[in-house]
Amino acid sequence: MKTTVLFDLDDTLLWDAKSVEVALKKTCTLVAPNHTDALYKAIRNEAPKVYQTYSFYEFTQQIGINPFEGLWGSFPDEQFHFPSMGEQIREYQLQAWEHALIATELSPELAPKAASAFIEIRKAHPYLYEETLDVLEKVSQRYTIGIVTNGAPSLQNIKFDLSPELISFAKTIVISGEVGMGKPDALPFQEALRRLSAEPNEVCMVGDNLSTDIRGAEQLQIDTIWINHHEKVPPEDIHPTYEVKRLQDVLPILGL
Repeated sequence: MKTTVLFDLDDTLLWDAKSVEVALKKTCTLVAPNHTDALYKAIRNEAPKVYQTYSFYEFTQQIGINPFEGLWGSFPDEQFHFPSMGEQIREYQLQAWEHALIATELSPELAPKAASAFIEIRKAHPYLYEETLDVLEKVSQRYTIGIVTNGAPSLQNIKFDLSPELISFAKTIVISGEVGMGKPDALPFQEALRRLSAEPNEVCMVGDNLSTDIRGAEQLQIDTIWINHHEKVPPEDIHPTYEVKRLQDVLPILGL
């Protein structure tokens, strides 16, 4: 019998992809109003490449922190390799924008303005999916809810501060940067199970990412609901228990 539902955060409850897109486009418009589209394409292309050149890159892959989170986080976290990342992150942010500006044949001297603007604009544009709170309300009436999210505690907690309605529904929130490994590693899931006193057969995991949410839960034989936003075909070695198109579609599966 299922007693517990674990939710991923980014692009499951929070529409993080939209927040990033809107903030990047607004930043590009502010910095280069006559070259917005070109600069947007350039920062999308250049930021991941620059990100990979930093010594913290391997750690971010372990924890699950993507290049665009790197563009607005400060990472003051004190555990694991976060202090090193925090020391270098401003340089990364400036370099990413410098590379994008140069690729667009614009002055790299605009990088400080772009880097600072993106941080503030991203914070000003949090998005929930329109059904998120309704789904959580209905699920909470029958199930215990936990949130298991990859990322730095400092940055993920800013996201919760920007969308505080989410916190009231979750009995526990496990952030990968607190435990030292990100999904698909079993550790974040095991920590959630421990905190909630739940067995794997009592739990269902809801997430949008096959490689992290679904693969990770499968390792512990936790049933999974994959939100397939983009009509992807899963690889042969990942087998979500259920597949849905959007968050609200989990309700019938959970008997709600």
